[in-house]
Amino acid sequence: MSLPPSVERVLRHFRAMGREEKMQALLSYAKKLQPLPERFRDLDRSAFTVPECQTRVDVFPEMQDGKLSFYADLDPRQSPTIAAFLSILFSAVNGQPPETTLAIPDDFARQVMDGIGLAARESGLTAMVQRLKRYAADAVAARS
Repeated sequence: MSLPPSVERVLRHFRAMGREEKMQALLSYAKKLQPLPERFRDLDRSAFTVPECQTRVDVFPEMQDGKLSFYADLDPRQSPTIAAFLSILFSAVNGQPPETTLAIPDDFARQVMDGIGLAARESGLTAMVQRLKRYAADAVAARS
C-alpha cells in the first residue's frame, strides 16, 4: 500500500536530515503543538491516556465531515520530545480521512527519530501511533 502524500512528505523530510537538524526540527515542532481545545478539558481522560508512554499524555480524536483530527494534552516543557513527535504526527494526519492515519507505517516513530539516540522512547511513541490507528479504525467502522 502506498503512503498518503502527507505521511510520505513527513518521512521524506526527516530522512533527509542529519542528527543536529533533527534535534532543531524537534524543538521547532514541540512549540507547534496546539494546546488542547477547551471542548475536551472536562472529558474523562481515562479512555484517552496512552499508558505505554512514560510521560502522561492524553490523545483525543475528533471526526468532522469525514475528516479525522487529533489533539493532545501534555506539558510540552516537561516532555518536548513527546510534544514534537505528536506535532509531527498530527501534521501528517489531521484534517485527513481516517484511512490516512491507518496507512501510517508501524515503524513511523523509528523512521522519524532514527539517529538521534531516543531509542528508549520508541515504544511509547509507537504506542501513540497505534492509538491513533485504533481511533481511525473505529472511525471507519462507525461509518459502515
